[in-house]
Amino acid sequence: MSKFTEDVKKYLETKFGNSIEEANERQLYQTLMVVTRDTLSSMRYEYNKKLKESAQKQAYYMSMEFLVGRTLRNNLFNLGLEEEVKKLLKNYNIELEKIYNMEPDPGLGNGGLGRLASCYMDGWTSQDYPVTGFSILYEFGIFKQVIQDGWQHEYPDNWLEYGAYGLVHRNDEDIEIKFYGKTVEEWTSNGLKVNYQDYTSIIAEPYDLMISGYKTDSVNVLRLWKAKANTNFNMKLFERGEYAKSMEADAIATSISKLLYPADDNDNGKALRIKQQYFFTSASLQQITKNHFKTYNTLDNFADKVAIHINDTHPAMCIPELMRILMDEYSYSWDKAWEITTKTFAYTNHTIMAEALEKWSVTLFEPILPRIYSIIKEINNRFCQYCYEKGAGADIETMAVIHHGMIRMANLCIVSSYNVNGVSKLHSDILVDDTFKTFNNIYPGRFSNVTNGIAHRRWIGQANPELTSYLTDLLGVDFLKDLSAIEKLLKYRDDKTVIAELNKIKDIKKMQLAKYIKNTTGINVDNNSIFDIQVKRLHEYKRQLLNALHIIYLYKEIKFNGLRPQPRTFVFGAKASSGYAMAKNIIKLICSLSDMIEADPLVRNYIKVVFLEDYRVTLAEIIIPAANISEQISQAGKEASGTGNMKFMLNGALTLGTMDGANVEIHGAVGNENIFIFGLTTPEVNGLFAKGYRPYEYYNTIPEIKSTLDFMRTIEINGVNFNNIVDYLINHDPYMCLADFKSYIDKQKEVANIYQDKEKWGKMSLVNISKAGIFSADRATSEYVNNIWKIEKVKK
Repeated sequence: MSKFTEDVKKYLETKFGNSIEEANERQLYQTLMVVTRDTLSSMRYEYNKKLKESAQKQAYYMSMEFLVGRTLRNNLFNLGLEEEVKKLLKNYNIELEKIYNMEPDPGLGNGGLGRLASCYMDGWTSQDYPVTGFSILYEFGIFKQVIQDGWQHEYPDNWLEYGAYGLVHRNDEDIEIKFYGKTVEEWTSNGLKVNYQDYTSIIAEPYDLMISGYKTDSVNVLRLWKAKANTNFNMKLFERGEYAKSMEADAIATSISKLLYPADDNDNGKALRIKQQYFFTSASLQQITKNHFKTYNTLDNFADKVAIHINDTHPAMCIPELMRILMDEYSYSWDKAWEITTKTFAYTNHTIMAEALEKWSVTLFEPILPRIYSIIKEINNRFCQYCYEKGAGADIETMAVIHHGMIRMANLCIVSSYNVNGVSKLHSDILVDDTFKTFNNIYPGRFSNVTNGIAHRRWIGQANPELTSYLTDLLGVDFLKDLSAIEKLLKYRDDKTVIAELNKIKDIKKMQLAKYIKNTTGINVDNNSIFDIQVKRLHEYKRQLLNALHIIYLYKEIKFNGLRPQPRTFVFGAKASSGYAMAKNIIKLICSLSDMIEADPLVRNYIKVVFLEDYRVTLAEIIIPAANISEQISQAGKEASGTGNMKFMLNGALTLGTMDGANVEIHGAVGNENIFIFGLTTPEVNGLFAKGYRPYEYYNTIPEIKSTLDFMRTIEINGVNFNNIVDYLINHDPYMCLADFKSYIDKQKEVANIYQDKEKWGKMSLVNISKAGIFSADRATSEYVNNIWKIEKVKK
């Protein structure tokens, strides 16, 4: 009997007084979660000892999101314990899959940003690099989406009820965070001393989620901070009758770690986001500096031993917070503190969209964080002076950290970091040539690129065990440890037997998804149809609307013009931000098309539309392996990278997309003959925008567009029509759906024609799988550690 099995039996006996045979599923779930967590904690202890002995440089990854997905399967898989546990439970007629399904997806992220961060933690750990993640322990993360009559409704997702068993509570490392109040400056014999008075005190309480690696003893940690009020109750305020103020800390603490991304369309929501961001960055920086000083008795060598990475602008307050700690708590001068700070931080930019580059009003920000604001203000003053000295005074308007009463967090990150990277070659080129061109002029060499990557062990190893098993036997290599080895598959591109086997595996995954669709929506789908899938956050620039327009075009052609196309199943999964009206209208349109098609005895033989509610990591693991077509159709120049495109590719789906984000690099990897590219390029989009895009001209001159939009006006389901969307497209169409529509439907016809030739399609699919190696998170994370942070593996 293995130690793990012994620990499982012992926990059941001591916690529940049960044997495995007597235990119910709920008890087994808790047992497996806790024993797995404790196994990893023991491994972490040994790993930490090696770290302390080596005194080597470590990295810290700051992100508002870590969309980790279910942890139990991932940990058992990485530890090589999954088969042992399956056999153990099978002896008692218990399916491990049922236990897995009891775990909720941890609500710690929203979409691509958080999933990328989690993929990277997997990559660093599997390669033995010492990296710690930091974020917030949200009580309610991304909302639970329920579709009622085609409309999205949001409900709290209390994931901690069952998810907390994977967390280690570290109440020995509480950190105090200070909000509001005022700063008093005092000149002393040791220089300027800043005193913080009348502040509201909040406690950051740490919880650790152990991050396992594949076939390694390394264990990293994702530290999550939970807010609670300081127990030092302000009795004087209460006695003076200032009851609300005396309870202020309770109200602030309750709100900070309650919900991921509270609505920020009002000042209260914006203020809460500011508090959330400072809360976790301050707690993290205080912890890092405290541990460093304890080890070295100085912070002089801080940048030599510590690399801190800012994932998007949400953690940007790390920068002024480190300055505050160095100056106010360790008495460093501004110049010395700035030298340490600018050698410590690196920053990843994830967007060029102006609305996504965070800005905070000074009038809102300053009262909440008076000391942090004063530091940002001084950073801005000194930077502006630097620009004048460099002869770049004319560009200050675009580069200043504070301008027109707004604090621009992306600018703060660029000014204060030693490296700034984009997340695909196209995106990084746009940053340098356009978005941050002026910064690149005064900081040559500061900008770099790290194309995103995915945790392939989850997205093929766990999500597609059938394909994993077949490829492992066929290739004779452990491509899960090193995904570059999957390129050995390319030598079988003309092997009809291999292509037939790959097609069989795809059919199995399609059957599994079809069963899920039937069980959750009641819709029967044709397994022989093209599974045409678009799953991602619902945003206009991702153009789910363009996909829907094609469906309307097909419906009209089948219903009225005698078209009898290759059957196709369109699958959507997407959550719209709760305040995003147009995104919610697009969901309603897609759901209405589904209802209309299901009610039509002719059209439903050729096309089906399925909207799967509550899209999340676990659902993606079912959907992605089943795809024939991966819809990556964002307007060129808008998607920084994407990672869904990589997951689909790895599982043998063919990309239908624009030359945007990492689609450009997928195109380069597989060749033009193994991908379906359509639409305007980024320069063409920019040129059309510059001369004045007039969508109504496309409506008036292209028959397919006019007939589709005119027919769309006739669609009415339960009294709801979509004239507002038609008018919006004809008069505004900010993401150029109409400009790309003809190219899109022509490429979709090409897709349908090639799909008829199963051997050709299978060969294209094989090439995509074999060329997916460069999109591994292992490759991306290696570039971070080798090219940016300069950290080493922990010696075994």
